[in-house]
Amino acid sequence: MAFRGVVCGRHQAPIALSGIVYYSLHMSQHDDIEKRIGARIRIERESRGWSLTELAERSAVSRAMIHKIERGESSPTATLLGKLSGAFSLSMSTLMARAEMQQGRFLRQEEQPVWVDPQTGYKRRHVSPKSDLPLDLVHIELPAGAEVPMPASAYAFMRQLIWVLEGRLTFLEGDVRHSMSEGDCLELGPPTDCAFRNESGEPCIYAVLVLRNA
Repeated sequence: MAFRGVVCGRHQAPIALSGIVYYSLHMSQHDDIEKRIGARIRIERESRGWSLTELAERSAVSRAMIHKIERGESSPTATLLGKLSGAFSLSMSTLMARAEMQQGRFLRQEEQPVWVDPQTGYKRRHVSPKSDLPLDLVHIELPAGAEVPMPASAYAFMRQLIWVLEGRLTFLEGDVRHSMSEGDCLELGPPTDCAFRNESGEPCIYAVLVLRNA
């Protein structure tokens, strides 16, 4: 029995045909990105000569979870990626760019890598080309009611701006609460535990500009 993808909301589910399984392009691209992220995490770990146990201690992510992510058996959440990138002294954007992108100065919209947090539906699109510029531009869609916490370690090696394009965003920066509306722009202060929160009933779209330390 085979399957062909049929549209169900934003996703496609397989239907039976005759012995072969046909998956949607969206599903195969998502799986491919997950595998490349896992492979990149393993490369970063092994290039430093770290064992799984050492990375677990540095990132506060369990050894078993790291093992599953590296093998492509588990999809990491945005929070886990923030912890792992911080352990490598990398921004999350740098880690993702190394996993997702090829070098070049021009990147069409359809070629910009998209990653979705399996836990919250947080949708991340890397807009800027991978180049020698110490800058990343990322487009984020945060679903209504979603919250994505990030550890201080994820901000320790960069400066960052948040620019709200649509909707409302609540950004928790340590004990400070920033209520942001369309057009508002915030420069992050010293590294601290943070959270991106959408308390509204509509999606929030914002851009993140990351300036990596030279």
